[in-house]
Amino acid sequence: MQRLGTGIGWRPEIADAVERMPDVDWVEVVSENLCPDHPPESLKRLRARGVTVVPHGVSLGLGGAERPDEGRLTALAERALALGSPLVTEHIAFVRAGGALTASPRLEAGHLLPVPRTRDALDVLCENIRVAQDALPVPLAVENIAALLSWPGEELTEGQFLYELADRTGVRLLIDVANLHTNHVNQGEDPARALAELPLEALAYVHVAGGFERDGVWHDSHAHPVPEPVLGILSDLASRVTPPGVLLERDENFPEPGELERELAAIGKAVELGRTAAVGRTATVGRTDGVGHPAGIGRTTAGGRPPRATAAPEADEPESAAARKAGEPAAGEPEVIAAESAVAEATRQRLGLAQTALLSALVAGTPAPEGFDRVRLAVQARALASKRADVVAKIAPELPVILGAGYRPAFLAYAQAHPMSGGYRLDAMEFAASLLSAGEPDDREARRALRAWWLERSGPAPRSHRPAVRAARAARRVLLRR
Repeated sequence: MQRLGTGIGWRPEIADAVERMPDVDWVEVVSENLCPDHPPESLKRLRARGVTVVPHGVSLGLGGAERPDEGRLTALAERALALGSPLVTEHIAFVRAGGALTASPRLEAGHLLPVPRTRDALDVLCENIRVAQDALPVPLAVENIAALLSWPGEELTEGQFLYELADRTGVRLLIDVANLHTNHVNQGEDPARALAELPLEALAYVHVAGGFERDGVWHDSHAHPVPEPVLGILSDLASRVTPPGVLLERDENFPEPGELERELAAIGKAVELGRTAAVGRTATVGRTDGVGHPAGIGRTTAGGRPPRATAAPEADEPESAAARKAGEPAAGEPEVIAAESAVAEATRQRLGLAQTALLSALVAGTPAPEGFDRVRLAVQARALASKRADVVAKIAPELPVILGAGYRPAFLAYAQAHPMSGGYRLDAMEFAASLLSAGEPDDREARRALRAWWLERSGPAPRSHRPAVRAARAARRVLLRR
């Protein structure tokens, strides 16, 4: 795996600051926020300096019951090629449910939701990842996510689930140590055990981020400083393997550049502490993987099989084949990949029905599926609605200006009755239309401004601002009032 070094998540709000940071070796950019034909000038300048840029997807939904959407895969591939990226990354999550597979309305979460750690879900995820690997021009790495809730009846730990995933597909892993901390606080999962069970030889790079705790629940906000427990997990990981890259994520509430640089320095120190601990162990008892075995020896998958060795891709090897290399059977090994690749449609449907029931409870107010913690479901539902309001406010910043303090309560009330079925831009339009159809807001000037905003964006093309056209529209309104 290519050594990336120290990185930071590139965001438009901190683009200038990132360009001035002397110790940044690479950046990560949200794939869906980037136009491959017209990348931001800041990214062009960073690339010209030799800074690696990695596209990070958030909308594929590889853990969903349906196969990955070809259009989204094509878009991710285009961004990888446009940026000259050595790899692309996505999440082990589902982001939508319903549709033809379950004969129910399509629902969008607008957020990353956890996949049940079951054999059915693992089979579907493995096939979806193979589909993605074949469609992408560079290797794929997938990230563990933070979860506010857990699925009942899970059959594997997080470490076992990720180990089997990497073993069966050859996919690389993006390990988010902040998410391990989140799952420790929210689910009681031991991050040290997860690290001990992970196939660290498949590590692509590491995410580090901050969050906050409220009422005993940790929220992975990416808007707060990195806490000490997260840095401790990073040191533990670095004591087991040298991470090819470590990246600081910050999505909101951006501090001064100096604070970001101090966080990067703290991350570097945490990695160095881990390396020092590893050297100390090597000098006394030999390097172990955290469970008493020499690194890479004696470890097994959850099913009792030793891990397959992963080889570096050949320079002239097709990228999709290189990404699949670790999953190919060796000479004389039983052919299992073909059998695994054809997941029964009934398996997808079972997973789809379960995910639809959960998402419907979270965004449409339907009854909670059996076995889920209703308190945690309520926390997750509020978090989804709050994030939805925040994102719509970013995408359509005119709406909070027009509605003032009434924006947030109005949007949350709208969200309760209107599950998201498309993207956030459509959501903003439908929110505005719902207010107007109800004769809101009460303030006449605000209602007029909201109507103008909606009309500007609701047609097939923006409304013309030419004086003659505007005069004709005004005359038509006068005539219609008579």
